[in-house]
Amino acid sequence: MNQYETVFILNPVLSDEQVREAADKYLDILKKNGAEIINHENWGLKKLAYAIEKKKSGFYHFVEFQAPGDAIAPMEVEMKRDERIMRFLTIKMDKYGVEYADKRRKKQKSNA
Repeated sequence: MNQYETVFILNPVLSDEQVREAADKYLDILKKNGAEIINHENWGLKKLAYAIEKKKSGFYHFVEFQAPGDAIAPMEVEMKRDERIMRFLTIKMDKYGVEYADKRRKKQKSNA
């Protein structure tokens, strides 16, 4: 199984409950397709570098997971269809990215 990271930006007009519901939906899709969620972070409302759909901010979510390669497509198809998602990006991590992510998680836990 490969390790992946996905970051997606949700529409800023959503309520906290709607944001949580949308994030849970995509975590459930991943789990149903055989993924193991390693880390999920809600980065909150952030200003965008440029306007997307005439919006200048969005709710950022970060998900790190291990999954077979065919688990990515169903999630991305749903993200493309969902009007709440403004942008998303999924990357496959190489061994150096995996090491860095481990160090980053350990550092966050020690700071918390």
